Amino acid sequence: MTATAASVAGPQRPVDPAAHPGGAEPVSAATLARLHLTYLWRHARRLSLHDPQCFTELVQRRKLIDRDPRMAGLIDKLSVKTFVADRLGPLWTTPTLWSGTILPDRPPCAPPFVVKSRHGCRQMRIVRSDRDDWKAICRASARWVRSPYGGWLDEWAYRDVPRGLLIEPLIGDGRTLPIDYKLYVFHGRVAAIQVHLDRATAHRWTLYDRSGRRLSAAAGGDIRPPAALARMIEGAETLGAGFDFVRVDLYDIAGTPRFGELTFYPGSGLDRFD
Repeated sequence: MTATAASVAGPQRPVDPAAHPGGAEPVSAATLARLHLTYLWRHARRLSLHDPQCFTELVQRRKLIDRDPRMAGLIDKLSVKTFVADRLGPLWTTPTLWSGTILPDRPPCAPPFVVKSRHGCRQMRIVRSDRDDWKAICRASARWVRSPYGGWLDEWAYRDVPRGLLIEPLIGDGRTLPIDYKLYVFHGRVAAIQVHLDRATAHRWTLYDRSGRRLSAAAGGDIRPPAALARMIEGAETLGAGFDFVRVDLYDIAGTPRFGELTFYPGSGLDRFD
């Protein structure tokens, strides 16, 4: 299954990539060149911004022209919890055990817990016991805070997220990471669900439609729909209302949905979506 622009986002208006509607900065020739070259490198085909045919092209288009001021606050893993609690209730969110910009010399809470950045992706460390190397985690987290994020791939919204860290309890059974359900919400309606398994070991994923019918041939294996699927879809659509697209990441913890994060640039539009 290949996600086309028409099937997921409706008709598109022609766009001048050099224009800057909504107060956005003008797009430089270097930015356009970088966008086209990285897209060609990852997808082995040319990028069409004037007439996008694939979901991944719509993500590139969004990077250039979408300057919705709400986005920065919603990709902030700390501040988004208020948004989710207001719309769905506080039980959907994972408690924050600690937040700041520099980790203390000793763990501020008992394991197991997760250390993550509030402003980036794939910036996470799991602390399962007191034997874990806390100094190494402190060094890694310091790099997250001082390093730029989002600029190289032109994901402008990350620029305005405060650099910082947070600690949350490790949800699930404490031994393995829970299954990650990524719900793709277009114009307030879930169109597809990526199910990610074994993210810490043998990561694989499979794509389903909203009814649980398998769409992709990825080697993820069939997964029984979670007990909370209907509530997860309803919650994702509540969070996605008012946006042309947002990906809502959720978990099913013992039959109860739990919020993970919101993403406006899945895979930066460079991962395959089929």
